[in-house]
Amino acid sequence: MTRLTIVANIKANPDKIALVKAELEKLIPITRAEAGCINYDLYQDNANPAHFMFHENWETRELWQTHMNAPHLAAYMQATEGAVVEFTLNEMTQVG
Repeated sequence: MTRLTIVANIKANPDKIALVKAELEKLIPITRAEAGCINYDLYQDNANPAHFMFHENWETRELWQTHMNAPHLAAYMQATEGAVVEFTLNEMTQVG
């Protein structure tokens, strides 16, 4: 089994930064307790506070997919509807 690394970029509407940040922060303790979560770290861009990035590592892709279908992620999506202008997600494998 190969560990899966996720890099997720979230860009908030400039007037919704505080809301998006608060909702993202709620995900951290719940997700870190999930099966297969190695790390789940949130960053905020120093030059552009509307840009957030999650760096995550999961034991398997299947366990990450379970996370993606978790109720707390659905609650986040509902709470931030219309507040996020861009979201990109990359599934990655460490090579070095």
